[in-house]
Parts: sequence; C-alpha cells; structure tokens
Amino acid sequence: MDESIIPSLVPSFALGYFLGSIPFGLILTRLAGIRDIRAIGSGNIGATNVLRAAGKSLAAATLLADIVKGTVAALLFLAFGLRELALAAGLGAVIGHMFPVWLAFRGGKGVATYLGVLMALSWPVAAAFGAIWIAVAALTRYSSLAGLIASAATPFLLLWRGDRPESMLFAVLTVLLWFRHRDNLRRLAQGTESKIGGSARRDG
Repeated sequence: MDESIIPSLVPSFALGYFLGSIPFGLILTRLAGIRDIRAIGSGNIGATNVLRAAGKSLAAATLLADIVKGTVAALLFLAFGLRELALAAGLGAVIGHMFPVWLAFRGGKGVATYLGVLMALSWPVAAAFGAIWIAVAALTRYSSLAGLIASAATPFLLLWRGDRPESMLFAVLTVLLWFRHRDNLRRLAQGTESKIGGSARRDG
C-alpha cells in the first residue's frame, strides 16, 4: 500500500459509512405512509422486511437503493484509481448500513449493501453471488440462508480470481454479515425461520 494514502483511509471510511447509514427502507416506507418499519415483522429496515410489510414495489426500491449506496461508496474512489480507498469506503458503507448512528446503531443485515460494494469491486464475483443467492432461495425459500451461503463463497471466489485485498475485505464483511444474522441462524436451526412469501416473524 502506498503510504501517502494512509491519512485518507479514515475520511474514505467515514464517507462510506455516511452513505451506507442512509436508512432507505425506513425512509421509503415512511414516505408511503406506513408506520415505522422497525415495529413491523422482523423489525429490520432491509428489503426482506419491507417486502413482508409493504409489498413488492417498495421492497424492490429499498433493495435497489441499498445496493446502489454500496456501489457508489466504492466507485467514488475507483473512478480515480484509488482502490485502497474504495476498499475503505466499501467497508464503511456496509458497517454504516448495519450500524447507522441515526438509528442508535440498529440497522439492516447488510446483504444488499455488501452486494453493492462487490458489484463495484468485482462484477463477475457479484454475478456469482447473485446466481448462488437465486439458486439457494429457489431451493429453500429462505432469503437469509441464500445470503449467508452466497457471502460465504465470496471471499474464496475473490481469492481464486487473484483479488487478495478484496478477498480480505469480504472475509471481514462476511463475518459481520453472519454476526448480524445470528438470530436467523438460530431460527434456521430450530426450523422457525420465515420463508420468502411467508408471514413475518419478529427477530429475537
């Protein structure tokens, strides 16, 4: 790493955090006149809970917005060839989505923003992530399980392509993503996890 960019890592992370922490699920449902999404279903602000509480249109808009904020965070630096700063911003974006300061650090699970950062850094691996997600979701109808399996494969796919710094970043992000899904993992083990198109279940 070029030592001259080290002082820029923290501002890059902070910018990514700010973008990632924008709670689009909450904002869009509020604009649609729906009560606080955090008091509905799983209490999560991500697209899966928006789907259960508000329908396909708002869920799709939330998913797209959460993906785009991760992509934008990384592309702001990639556009100038600053890959290390793009990695820092990507890390910030996912952490910002999961732990937004505006919502007392209680945000989403991070899958969409994780994918958005991945799209900016390695679109072929992002395509593989999407294919794995679709396959697992189609077979099991568990959105959470699809995201977990796709994320587990991501660092290895990046490493296989020779993208070592990106692989290291996504190894960290995958650990964070699995941590945020710890309640889902418990419910999957118990057989009580909500399926896609099924009734919502509150976390915890």
